[in-house]
Formats: sequence, structure tokens, C-alpha cells
Amino acid sequence: PGSFTPKQEMQYKTKLTQALKVGYKILNNGGSSLDAVEKVINTLENSPLFNAGKGAVFTSNGINELDASIMDGKTMNAGGVAEVHHIKNPISLARTVMTNSPHVLLAGEGAEQFAKEQGYTLVDENYFYTKKRWDSLQKIKAREQKRIKNSKEQTSNVVLNDEHKFGTVGCVALDKNGNLAAGTSTGGMTNKKFGRIGDSPIIGAGTYADNNTCAVSCTGHGEYFIRYAVAYDITALMKYKKKTVKQAADEVILNKLVKRGGKGGVIAIDKYGNMAMPFNTSGMFRGFITDKGVATVKIYKE
Repeated sequence: PGSFTPKQEMQYKTKLTQALKVGYKILNNGGSSLDAVEKVINTLENSPLFNAGKGAVFTSNGINELDASIMDGKTMNAGGVAEVHHIKNPISLARTVMTNSPHVLLAGEGAEQFAKEQGYTLVDENYFYTKKRWDSLQKIKAREQKRIKNSKEQTSNVVLNDEHKFGTVGCVALDKNGNLAAGTSTGGMTNKKFGRIGDSPIIGAGTYADNNTCAVSCTGHGEYFIRYAVAYDITALMKYKKKTVKQAADEVILNKLVKRGGKGGVIAIDKYGNMAMPFNTSGMFRGFITDKGVATVKIYKE
């Protein structure tokens, strides 16, 4: 609360509502949960408001590195891409990895070579530039240099603080055939170094879907989500301990993760349409739409 003006909050709510309606139209017309997930995330990737696609944050060396993953709850097939620089919609390439390759995760130049072979048009890196994200990098680097000067630290020892993180976009969906899907896309962490990759492209950490349990997409401090396989852990609690999706998501995000010092949240939906959106931070942009087409969007804790 207080981080955004009322006008900015309305911009986010409007775009999130638009994205929800894109997904609803697909599902209401009998489309698949995979199609809904991909197109909803495309809508968010194409907006400069979010840290994915067009609005991606900058790394320490001033470039944009994009990660994404998607999973089909029916087949348990999945695809992901990491450290791509010229892909307008990474979630779409992640889906192509899932459907058109024998692999799950492709990274860097190899992922982009695959994209070209699959007919993708690569975009110039300037496409991802937004002044807001560039200015954020400069402010963080200035503070970092001040800390280094004051503490005589080496740059390689600087700890990444919460100010470096800007979030992720994700979507989970249940279609009329009972199939679940989940997807996640991100620009990573502002000022990240050394080719760091977070949880977003990692199946089981940032994304997971299983028709027998639920679909999950995560956002937060990726290192913790990777270490504790957050997305999979939620489905495992449902499968082996018979917890509801809300009980499982709350246990992982509000208990396990908090005890270990991890910050973030998830969106999840089970095979019956029950939803959970817990987070242990002061806010998380989130929304849902029912089978009746009623959309709800929230930002802060209620």
C-alpha cells in the first residue's frame, strides 16, 4: 500500500481484467486450458506494466533476460525457456518447446536458434526497453556502489535485496473437459548477475500442473522456490496428505516458506475449480474469473 497512485492501481486492475476476459472467452468457447494460459500471459507480456516481455527488468549489464514455462495437467508434458533476449512472447516459445521438441527446458542462444527453426521472428532488444525499468536499474546500481564504497565490499559479494525484485506473471486455468494448465513468465530480477535463472522456467519450482490435483504458478524470491520445489510441493500435499488446494497452498506459502525466509505467493486452481492465492508479502497483483464471467482483481492483503 502506498507504492502506487490510484491511477496506477487502476491501470493494473484494468489490464488484469482484460487478461482475465481473454482467458474467459477462450474457455467459454470450449477452448483448452493451455490456450487460455498462453493467451492470458501473452496479454501481460505485451504490457509494459509487468515484469515479463515488454516490461522486463534489466540485468546488471543492461540487457533483458526472459524466462518462461508452461505445463499441461492432462499429459504432464511441459516446456520452458530461459535467458532469451529476442523473443517477444517467451510463454509461446515455452509451449513450442513442449509440443515440438523432445526437451523440457532450452536456454540462451540454443533456445533462440530453436525459435528461428520453428518460424519465430526475433525482435530487437530495444523492443523490451522501458524508461521505468531502466531508471530502476540505475537507482539500484547507484545504491549498490554506495554500499560497496561504504563497506569496501567487492561487487561479487553484494547481496540482492527485495528492491531488486519486480515480480512475475502467471496464469492457471481449468477448462470444460477438466484439464488443468499452468504457465509463468518473467524478466527476472533487476540488476541480476552471472546469468542467474530463477524459478519461473523450472517445472516443479515456478510452474506445475496435474489433472489429479491442481495447477500452480509462482512469484517471489526464486531461489527459495527452487530449493523447496514450491509448485510441486503444493500438489504433493494434495496428493499424499489429501489437503485441499487452499490448505496445501497456505501450508507452503504461509508456513514452510516463511520459516525458511522465502517471500512470494502463488495462484492455484484444483480439478474442481477451487482456487487459492496466498502470499506472504504486503501485496500481490492477482485476479480470477468464474465460469459465469465474473472477474475479481486485487492488489493488497484483504
